[in-house]
Parts: sequence; structure tokens; C-alpha cells
Amino acid sequence: MNKTWWKESVVYQIYPRSFMDSNGDGIGDLNGITQKLDYLKELGIDVIWLSPVYRSPNDDNGYDISDYEAIMDEFGTMEDFDRMLEAAHDRGIRIVMDLVVNHTSDEHAWFVESRSSRGNDKRDFYFWREGKNGNPPNDWGSFFSGSAWEYDEKTDMYYLHLFSRKQPDLNWENPRVRREVFDMMTRWCEKGIDGFRMDVISLVSKPDGLPDAPARNGLYGDAGFVFNGPRIHDYLQEMNREVLSRYDLLTVGETPNVTVEEARQYANEDGTELNMVFQFEHMNLDGGDGYKWSTRKLPLVALKKNLSKWQTGLDGAAWNSLYFCNHDQPRIVNRLGNPDDAYREASAKCIATCLHLMQGTPYIYQGEELGMTNYPFRSVEEFQDIESVNAFRELTQERGEDPASLFPKIAAKSRDNARTPMQWDDTENAGFSSGKPWMPVNPNYTKINAREQIRRPDSVFCHYKKLIAMRHHYEVIVYGHYQLLLEDDPDLFVYTRDLDARRLLVVCNFSEHNRIYVPDEVFRNAEVLIHSGPGIEDCTPREENGILRPYESYVLIL
Repeated sequence: MNKTWWKESVVYQIYPRSFMDSNGDGIGDLNGITQKLDYLKELGIDVIWLSPVYRSPNDDNGYDISDYEAIMDEFGTMEDFDRMLEAAHDRGIRIVMDLVVNHTSDEHAWFVESRSSRGNDKRDFYFWREGKNGNPPNDWGSFFSGSAWEYDEKTDMYYLHLFSRKQPDLNWENPRVRREVFDMMTRWCEKGIDGFRMDVISLVSKPDGLPDAPARNGLYGDAGFVFNGPRIHDYLQEMNREVLSRYDLLTVGETPNVTVEEARQYANEDGTELNMVFQFEHMNLDGGDGYKWSTRKLPLVALKKNLSKWQTGLDGAAWNSLYFCNHDQPRIVNRLGNPDDAYREASAKCIATCLHLMQGTPYIYQGEELGMTNYPFRSVEEFQDIESVNAFRELTQERGEDPASLFPKIAAKSRDNARTPMQWDDTENAGFSSGKPWMPVNPNYTKINAREQIRRPDSVFCHYKKLIAMRHHYEVIVYGHYQLLLEDDPDLFVYTRDLDARRLLVVCNFSEHNRIYVPDEVFRNAEVLIHSGPGIEDCTPREENGILRPYESYVLIL
């Protein structure tokens, strides 16, 4: 297995709009990020993944880009970006940019030209098709609800948008599109950035002929079958040759619907495409009937089996990304732990221990290191996320679902849960802004905030800090081989990691009651690397009688 800096790193994702506001307009910005770099340095992270900061009309909070080489006015200027980049590098922190090239904004200059006439030079930068009998060209549904096709009166044709109608899909079959994208990426690399997280990159190769898709919920064809298209690996290998291989970068692709076998191609050890991918199988285990919306908790046995499949399936062949939270996911304490005061911190630490001791590169989403929780939504009107708003409308109006029973499901899984402002302290607006925040602050910020946790040695923040330091110190945590124990136990997640003469035992109780687990005799004299749980005052687990209290976790090393 090749040893590299990005395998040994810990990545911290920043959602700039909600991280830190430096000028009091209620919107986080680049200067706010610069102000908080010392906080991230104290946490110990190596890399910042920056969600989009490019110019955008914000139909999808920056994932609809109108200019890839300009900064969104609300976030600052390119000079602010350069200053942030330099300040991060001065602290030994790398910056990874979000690359959104499956689609642009409909306000991007390319699309403005493309829709101007059928004969425009950039017409085939996007997918334009004639309708069929007064209907769209095919039955594809958008991931944000409704049809994936938008009719354009001016040229009497439809254009494809797998997401919002303001996010038309780029036509990667056109070599001019690929050239424009690669040149843009090169200019960012020359500026000094350290990598790319590639938004829905596995969508850029569309099926030949754009055929109808399998039905989804009886309304539209499921656009999910578009993932991992026929030329995706050709495109990524070309990108690697033209751009990625020329720089020392971290690259991670967002690849929903990817299989272990496909991930071995995307993130192969030969380095011909990407460093790693984000897979979503474990994030879909608590979904509802036919869609993601549900109030279910993540089922532990299924979660163990899925994560273990990826751990063993990629070992030595590709590289895992380790995550539970990001800007598209609700807070993991609500999904897998317990957000109530009695168990919130213990469950947050248990979750962190379980994930960070696996093989792969860990990703921390802002506020995860504090154990931030979902927002207590009270009505549909509070949703701002386009996916949540559209889903509620479609499922109630077109499928006839009961609004009262649907609301808590969308509230539990809404992307808005991840986008409430970062909770820095217990002052007004959680210290995020001196103005009115663009999105309400979670009211529990007086109890859950960074200032309080930094000063308390047994806090969630300090636990994450220890986990990060351990990964930097012990190669077995980075490169060790993984083996799951107690596969069918409904409460305990137990596994080992092995590398040369080193061996780790990771024990996590994901329940609200005591459990018994006695480690094998071989671990009787092992050193305790880290230990957490509710009300724990001693620094060693009770190995002699095997009692594990609710959400107690520990790691032993030989």
C-alpha cells in the first residue's frame, strides 16, 4: 500500500455561508474563515474542504456556479481568498476546493450563449433535445423533484437539469467542455490550492441516447441510473493526465450509487483517476419507503456490515473516505446517537471513535466536533433547502401524502440541519454574526458551543482533538487491516486493526443500556489509547468485568 500525505490527513469541511461572519451581514465569509484558522489548528486538522465560494445566484446555495473564477460577492473578494489561502498554508493547513462541473448555473456565460439560439457556438455545451408529443424528451426525474427537463420557449427545445432547473447539465461528450473545465482547474492549481472535492462527478457521463429510466415512485424515471456512465473512467483518466497528475493534490469524488468494484476503479492504488470517493450506501440505511425521508435511526447491524464491506473491499486496492456528516446530511448525533442532554456528548464521542479508528481519510463537518444536533423545525415554512421544499410539495400535492406525517420525516433528514450557523460561543447568534444570521441558529447554542468545549478537557471537541493526534502518531490507525467482531450484535460495534506488530481493539456501545464485553486475553495488558462514556472519571475501561455503560467506547493497543 502506497503511503501518502492525504491518507494520513484529517479533513475538515467548511460550509462558508454558515461558518463565521466577519462583517455583520449575517452571512459567513472568507475573512471569517481566516479569523478561525487558529481554532482549526488547535483541533489538529490537516486539510480544509471548502464548499463552493464561486460567484453564484444561490439557487442551490453555491452549487449553481455562474463564474468558476470569481468569488461570490457575499463571501468577499479574490484578494480575501488569496489571504485565507496564504494564512492556512502558514499554519500547515491545505485547502481543497469544491469542483462542481456536472452542471453550471443557468446564469453562467456558457449557458446564456447556449440558449440564445439553436445555432450558437456553445449550443452543445449542454443537452438540448426536442420534445416528444408535447412532453419532455424522456421520463427522467430531477433529484430535486419534478422533471429533469425544462422547456425553453425561445428555441422550442428542452434542456437537461438533473438538479434544479437553474442547474443545466454540461455535455461532457463535447471535448471543448472538457478542455474548458481542465483549463479552469489548472488555473486554480497554479494559484496554489491543494486539491478538489468533485461534486456528483460520477454523473458527467450520460447513457448513450438518453433513454427512459426505471420508474421512480410512479412519477418519473429514476435519474439515479445515470450514475457511473459508459465514459466516466475515460473522462477521469483524461482529467488525471491533463491536470491532476501534474500537482500534489487530494482528490475525492462524490459518487452516489457507486459499488465497491467501481470504487476500485475510481480510487485505484495506481493513481490513474482519483484518490478516493464518497460512497453513500451507509447514509441510505435509515431511508423511508422509496425515498430518503424518514425518522428512523441508522440500524447498527446493517451499518456495521456495510462499513465493514467497504473496509475489507478496498483494503490494498483503493482508499476509503470516512464520514458521517456533510452539508447534505443531517447531524449524525440524531441519526446514530442520542441528542438528549444525558447522552449527547457520550454518543458523539462514541460515533467519532468508531469512525476515526477505521482505515481511510476522516472527514469532519463543521460543528461535528462539538456534537451539534439537528434544528428543531416547527413548520414547513422554516425550510430553506430547495430539496426539502420541493420534496414536501411534490409528495403532498402529487402523491397525496399526509402533510402532518410527512413533515417530521423531512425535518429529520433535511439538509438544512447541517447548514445552521456554527456555534462559537453563548453570546447572541452563537458568536457567528453581529447581524441577523441568514439562517436561524440552533437554540441549544448556549449549551453547545466551541468556547465552552475548548476549555473543558472531557468535551467532544477535546475528544476529536485526541483522535486526530492519535491518527498522526500511530501508523496502524491509518494503514492497519480491519476485521469486524460480533457482526450481528445489535448494540456493540467492535473491530480490530492490525499492522506489523501493532494491534488495535476498538469497542463501542451504541445503546442506552449497559452491555458486557470482555476483550480476548491477548488484550489483557494492552494500553488504553482513548476512552469515553457518560460520567466516566477513571481513565481505563472496566475490562475485568466487561461492563460497558451507555455509549461507552474505548481503544486498546498492543
